[in-house]
Amino acid sequence: MNKIPAFLRYFAYGLLGLITVGALLFWYFIYSPEPEAPQLSGTLTKATIEVGGLTRTYRSYVPKGLPKGAPLLFVMHGSGQNGAQIRIETGYEFERLADRHGFAVVYPNARSFDWNDCSKVGDFSFKGREVDDVGFLSALAGRLSEELELDRKRVFATGVSSGGLMSLRLALEAPDKFRAVAAVSANLPAAENFKCKPSGQASSVMLMNGTKDPLVPYAGGESSLFGLFFKAGMLRSSRESADYFAGQNKISLTPAMTLSINGDAQVGRALWRNDSKLEVELVTIHGGGHGLPQAYWRRPRLLGPSPMAPNGAAIIWDFFAGQRP
Repeated sequence: MNKIPAFLRYFAYGLLGLITVGALLFWYFIYSPEPEAPQLSGTLTKATIEVGGLTRTYRSYVPKGLPKGAPLLFVMHGSGQNGAQIRIETGYEFERLADRHGFAVVYPNARSFDWNDCSKVGDFSFKGREVDDVGFLSALAGRLSEELELDRKRVFATGVSSGGLMSLRLALEAPDKFRAVAAVSANLPAAENFKCKPSGQASSVMLMNGTKDPLVPYAGGESSLFGLFFKAGMLRSSRESADYFAGQNKISLTPAMTLSINGDAQVGRALWRNDSKLEVELVTIHGGGHGLPQAYWRRPRLLGPSPMAPNGAAIIWDFFAGQRP
């Protein structure tokens, strides 16, 4: 019987070792089990809409017995993802809240790798043409408001990472369509990286960022993972971003500051508010990484610390629900 040559045995052992190490690294840094889907009252529907010569897709969740004149909430995914994934990564929490508080939820899908936000850096094209995401999201808001008989004055948008950056563009360029936005793990691009054309007044804005986010630096700087992936160019700091929106909304007062302990996280809140209907809030998750803090899904370790509190989705909905008419 012929023996396997020694060099082949060593090669096989080495290959097996590499596969084992790779699997362990994947399990430790990237893998995260999906949360259990909750029992919900309503219906999740897939649909399409034609905007700007492109077929765009989305999922919508409508609670059972949703009354006429209810609000509408957009939830936008990150780079390279889709609406199905952001449902999982937010622990289905926005749908749980929709059941309790009576609003519809829509998960739109980007057509390019990134949402076409205010940054000059990113993949915003489809078949060689830059995608008009402001037009798509505005048109979708109009369609759903009409079909479901919702309140056009209470359309809100939130998103994580690229979806958060996109929500900031909506605040600047479509404040007549979106009453308020909440950007998670997102800051405004720095001046040299900024391509948006502000309308002159923004929506109310919440920023929710972690101080240990490895992708979107809380203190500002280049947005990327290891300088290689998910590049979005230079970004302002979280405080500079909040100050910018306070200026857009002509709120010059010093923000009210609070600091609290919520579960395993220290949460700082700065609120700019005056006698107008608009406000700006910065929610700082001290020691938090990249993503929405919530109790149902632990984010991959590659994205930094993943505190299971506070309930980020509930904080966002409270901000939207508190907007003055």
